[in-house]
Amino acid sequence: MNENTTPPKPVIVRTYSAGVHFGYLARRDGKEVDLERSRRIHYWYGANSCSGLATGGLDTKKSRVADPVTITLTEAIEIIDCTPEAVASIESATWVR
Repeated sequence: MNENTTPPKPVIVRTYSAGVHFGYLARRDGKEVDLERSRRIHYWYGANSCSGLATGGLDTKKSRVADPVTITLTEAIEIIDCTPEAVASIESATWVR
């Protein structure tokens, strides 16, 4: 990364039909969003909303979070910046069976 670029920021993205994702915002063009290290959050405990998820994180023992991928989401409804606490929580989550 050169000195003139800022690192992608961690966000929660809620989409129209692809669910809720945590990842690092690489690009946004209208409703189209590219995420790096994106993790689809199939369900979560410990937050009442996407905003709560972005600020406080989730209960890693009761939530279902997929492995990271690079993804383009085409129908982003909301994009919420994540706190460091939320990032640590979501990044440590594993797929619960």
